[in-house]
Amino acid sequence: MKIFFVYSSNVKSKSAFRFMMKEYGQASIDEAECIVVLSGDGMILRAFHENFERKIPIYGMNRGGIGFLTNRYSKENLVERIKRAVSVKAHPLRVIVEKNNGEKFSDIALNEVYLLRETHQSAKIQIKVNGAIRMKELVCDGLISATSLGSTAYNYSAFGPILPISSKLITLTPISPFRPRNWRGALLHSDTVLDLEVLDNIRRPVCAVADYVEFRQALRVSIFEDRSVSLNLLLDKENSLDKKILDEQFAT
Repeated sequence: MKIFFVYSSNVKSKSAFRFMMKEYGQASIDEAECIVVLSGDGMILRAFHENFERKIPIYGMNRGGIGFLTNRYSKENLVERIKRAVSVKAHPLRVIVEKNNGEKFSDIALNEVYLLRETHQSAKIQIKVNGAIRMKELVCDGLISATSLGSTAYNYSAFGPILPISSKLITLTPISPFRPRNWRGALLHSDTVLDLEVLDNIRRPVCAVADYVEFRQALRVSIFEDRSVSLNLLLDKENSLDKKILDEQFAT
């Protein structure tokens, strides 16, 4: 099997990469049959962002932090583990950002898209769902739209719900909402088109972030599931993502 290995700057990751080079060598990304990530979730996201057009499956082994999307690290039987792994398919969010100066950008987010205030002043955001205004003005620190895959990350830290992987939902979770004070967010079907507009955008600038890609001074942000793009994540049979998500829901 031709494998392209990805690693990060920490000692555990570098050490694992050196061992894998001796055992398997490094295929070029253009001929690779699988991308093996020797790190954590952040590097899984980066590997997907950089290679999603190649449609290569990704198999992660945790040499980073929590490693929610990765498998247990082992030096043994890598090719056999990859061949036996279960494929989990997921679609990312597509985000289209228009900045204050009129520039437009497009990117994808496997975990979440979020808006975050850039200064000491609260953000003011208008929310449209499928073209209809649902909230004229949300005063807050920010707003998160997460996929089911990413719902256990920043979304959950902001008291958003954890979504089963097969739920076909996305979250809309406010970060420190001030007005309306009692709004706690919404669950939207994955075919929803979400349009967010930053109000008073010069005095109250907002940054839009797609996973780890930042767009400063965002004015309008459109978010929808991009079904033309797929993640093919390989997980060991005993490493069920459904079980992990269920465990997170009852974590104390």
